[in-house]
Amino acid sequence: MDIGQKVRVCRLRDRPPKEVIARLGKTGVIDSYRMVDGSGVGAVVKFEDNFSTWFFEDELEPIG
Repeated sequence: MDIGQKVRVCRLRDRPPKEVIARLGKTGVIDSYRMVDGSGVGAVVKFEDNFSTWFFEDELEPIG
C-alpha cells in the first residue's frame, strides 16, 4: 500500500475507541506510515471528515 492510496477499513484487531469503531467499513486515504509494536508498520489513514488514525495493514483493503 502506498501513500495517497484509497483504502477501506475491513477489520479491527483490538478494542479501539468508539471513534475508530465508527470507521469500520469506511474508506479513507493513506496519509503516512507509523512504527507500531516496536517492529511493525501501520498506515495512518485520513478520512473525509479530516479524522485520522493508524491501522495495521491487515485491517485495510485497497480500493480500485
